[in-house]
Amino acid sequence: MEQDPGFIAAVEEAKQGAAEGGVPIGACLVSKDGKILGRGHNMRVQKGSATLHFRRAQAEISALENSGRLPASAYEGATMYTTLSPCDMCTGACVLYKIKRVVVGENKSFMGGEQYLQNRGIEVVVLENDECKQLMEKFMREKPDIWNEDIGV
Repeated sequence: MEQDPGFIAAVEEAKQGAAEGGVPIGACLVSKDGKILGRGHNMRVQKGSATLHFRRAQAEISALENSGRLPASAYEGATMYTTLSPCDMCTGACVLYKIKRVVVGENKSFMGGEQYLQNRGIEVVVLENDECKQLMEKFMREKPDIWNEDIGV
C-alpha cells in the first residue's frame, strides 16, 4: 500500500507543505476505480488561517476541495490517503462523503478520529510509515510552537 500512487501523492504533498514552511501533512483522495480525484496539504501556516486546518489536518479537506465539485457518487467508495491520523473535522468530512477507506501514514505523532471512522463502518489502515514519522518528528522538534498551536495546546 505504501507504493500506491495515492499514498505516494500524499507524501509528496506533505513534503511540499514542509518546503513551504508549513505543517508536513498531505492527503490524496482516490476514487474506487483508482483515479486520483484530488490532493492537498496543510496550509494553515502558509495562509495564516485557523480554518484551513482545524486542529491540524486540513490536508484531507484540501484534497476534497481540490477534487472540485463532484456528484456524491464520486466520493462514495473512495479512499483517502493521509500522512497523519485525521483530525475531527477531516474525520467528519470522510464520514459525510461516504469515503470507504482511510489509509494513515502514521498515528504516533497525533491520534485523530480513527475509532470514530471505524464505528461508522469506514476501514482504517495504519501503515506506520517511517518517512511520515520522520517528517512529523523533524517538524515537531524544529517548530514546537507551531505544532502546539496546530493541535490546540
